[in-house]
Amino acid sequence: MTQRETYLSDSHNTRQKDYAEKVVRGSILSSDGVTLARTDVDEEGNETRVYPYENMFAHVVGYLSKGSSGLEASENYQLLESHANPLEKLRNEFRDEKNMGDNVITTLNSHMQQIAYDALGDNRGAVIALEPDTGKVLVSVSKPSFNPNTIDENWDSLIADDESGVFLNRGLQGQYPPGSTFKIVTALAYLRQNQTVDGFSFDCVSEVTNGGYTIHCAGNEVHGQEDFYSAFANSCNSAFATIGLSLDKGSFQSLADTLYLNTRLDLELPTSRSSFSVDSSTADALMMQTAIGQGNTLVTPLEMALIASAVANDGVMMKPYFVDRVEAYDGTEVSQNSPEKLAEVMSSSEADKLTELMTGVVENGTARSLNDLGYNIAGKTGSAEHGDMTEDTHSWFVGFSNAEDPDLVVAVIAESAGSGSSVAVPIARQVFQAYYGDL
Repeated sequence: MTQRETYLSDSHNTRQKDYAEKVVRGSILSSDGVTLARTDVDEEGNETRVYPYENMFAHVVGYLSKGSSGLEASENYQLLESHANPLEKLRNEFRDEKNMGDNVITTLNSHMQQIAYDALGDNRGAVIALEPDTGKVLVSVSKPSFNPNTIDENWDSLIADDESGVFLNRGLQGQYPPGSTFKIVTALAYLRQNQTVDGFSFDCVSEVTNGGYTIHCAGNEVHGQEDFYSAFANSCNSAFATIGLSLDKGSFQSLADTLYLNTRLDLELPTSRSSFSVDSSTADALMMQTAIGQGNTLVTPLEMALIASAVANDGVMMKPYFVDRVEAYDGTEVSQNSPEKLAEVMSSSEADKLTELMTGVVENGTARSLNDLGYNIAGKTGSAEHGDMTEDTHSWFVGFSNAEDPDLVVAVIAESAGSGSSVAVPIARQVFQAYYGDL
């Protein structure tokens, strides 16, 4: 974005009023042509910003009152520009009439967003879905949500509701312990250190103790004799805690940094930085916790989606984006965004091995309820303890479909909802089905 665009997109800039006096603010649309935000003008010329889907797109599309948020804020310059026909603009000027602003066409799919929003139900949490080879975000759901049409009337009660964090875009800004979804990263660290996962053997007796600290497998399940594939498919905490103790701490930290775990991404929408930290002084107990996605590690759902997308995309992580293009109101293209590579964060052979491990989770592991779908899903569940650990775990799933030539990455978190298998996986299932049209 140019300095001029940045300046004009600043909600505190009075120049915006000058633009708004000459231009009817453009619309925000989904990739499938549905209007997500528009400006209605009555006979007296009064303008009202309307959000037809109310709460469903609130965090990503945003609002235009009491300041602004979401794409309404970041795309303000584009929405107040007009690339209408020059003769039409001249005629409007003579008539003292406003020009029609440009429209922002997002990458979001309205049907998939609706399915994801409904599937998340009454849970607090988020659903993110994106294309691994382009970074296009197709779904961005966050709950609890709010109705941007009634932001003025409800403002005081909304800002007074500190507990729910209703304005927090949980998919991009929520910071959570990743639980067992992080075993994807631990597995990569082990693979990179040992050049193979073959030869690994572990006898799970439901718990493992080191230095007086004990890690339990979920439900105190005894997994018995396992190789690396079955330990990953079973999400065996005991095996992965033991793996954590064997990892070089400096290399583990470097890998996390490479995966953008300590980097804030510069996107069209605000994001929080995920965080991961181990060093030579990290105690064994913390290494055990860290290896199973507990300890001090915090991630956004978007971060876990990006890690999965790199696995799906032969090791290349693409930059996520929410705006496909800008058009004049008559459909003439003004600008087009293109996929952008962030980095090659793992080799294609490493990505292939992780895909094999994640496919095993669906074929005979904790996400086997997805195994009857016709498009071969690779994934990882997670049940993350949090706070004082008296509440139910956060329910996680992250994975991708059509594992041989991946199409779609889905990340789901449902706060304090129970196991990943029981809550997050069924939500992800509906998103995959919506993408393939087999609901």
